Amino acid sequence: MTDDLGLFEERSTRERPRSGAAARNAKSRRNGKRNRLIVFGVVVLLLIGGVVWYGLRQLSDLGGYDDYTGAGERDVVVEVQGGDTTGTIANRLKEDGVIASSRAFTVAAESESKVRAIQPGFYVMRTKVSGKDAVAKIVNPTSKVGNLQIKAGTQLDDLTNGTTVTPGIVTLLSNASCATLDGQKKCASVEELRKVAETTDLAALGVPDWAVLDASRAAEPKRRLEGLIAPDVYDVRPGSTPEELWKKVITESSARMQSYGMPKITEATGLTPYQVLVIGSLIQREAIAADFDKVSRVTYNRLAKSMKLEYDSTINYVLDRPAILTKPDDRAKAGPYNTYANIGLTPTPIAAVSKEALAAAAKPAEGPWLFFVRCQKDGTSCFAETNDEHEANVKQARANGAY
Repeated sequence: MTDDLGLFEERSTRERPRSGAAARNAKSRRNGKRNRLIVFGVVVLLLIGGVVWYGLRQLSDLGGYDDYTGAGERDVVVEVQGGDTTGTIANRLKEDGVIASSRAFTVAAESESKVRAIQPGFYVMRTKVSGKDAVAKIVNPTSKVGNLQIKAGTQLDDLTNGTTVTPGIVTLLSNASCATLDGQKKCASVEELRKVAETTDLAALGVPDWAVLDASRAAEPKRRLEGLIAPDVYDVRPGSTPEELWKKVITESSARMQSYGMPKITEATGLTPYQVLVIGSLIQREAIAADFDKVSRVTYNRLAKSMKLEYDSTINYVLDRPAILTKPDDRAKAGPYNTYANIGLTPTPIAAVSKEALAAAAKPAEGPWLFFVRCQKDGTSCFAETNDEHEANVKQARANGAY
């Protein structure tokens, strides 16, 4: 009988039943595989559960957080940078040893709205304090240190007007460098700052390339940095060396001047960028902002005719006083900054130059003026082309009580 369908195929051509030992081994392998899958699944579930638990702890404070108690150990200076969030500040405080955990600070900050108004800069904090105490400390205005404010027209040296002394940039920088740490006040002294300003390589201090050569030729070493610090607010770290302080301020100032367009904006003047900076400082001290471009034109016109500038501000600069007028005896004194005796610009700028004054120095108004005088009490000047016109303006200025 034929078996076309293979129904009666011999067992030798089919899968034969396994022996008892083989069956047991196969079953063992199946069980081992199943067990490994179970273990793997449990591990995955544990990992997922851990992530969820950690997230819940961060969000709802489950499990608590580390926090210090007590008055702390020592004072430290910490920095808050522009754009820092509360969490970023908390992390930095933890890194500096102020708080035990960032969570201690962020939780305490939730009930203090002033935290959102914390400004970039440096703050004196206490190490190993609670998050609550750290929040209270950093929002206290007395904790902020290292703030340096330079106004337009400020010069390196102090100005004296009778018994009133207006601090110059060197004194202001010295004051900004101060911080009281663990009961001891530490500052970079005026003398230390002056020494660095007079002797350190200008490029190393951050002076821009376009100013290095001209500034190095200053008549006196102590005036090398004059005009190279733009009016602005700077944050300096107390405890820094005098070199670090100067470099921080000058480097940031150079960047600000570059944002004003320096040195490119000076290309059409026919002068060097440094000379334009000098002109900017002269008009800064000679006029109010509304007259900057006209005083700039007077300066260019006089230089073109080889006329003496005869600016009282240059006489007073050496005398370190802010008076508008000068005495004949002062104008008779020889010196590189005496524009009554010398033709041309002063060796260096005579003050910090604002963006507006620098722009006017680079692009003066159009006009034929050769003279000007402050003729109004608000500082407004009257301009003239001839000396007769100028004398009439001076007479009017006296009548107006302008000086």
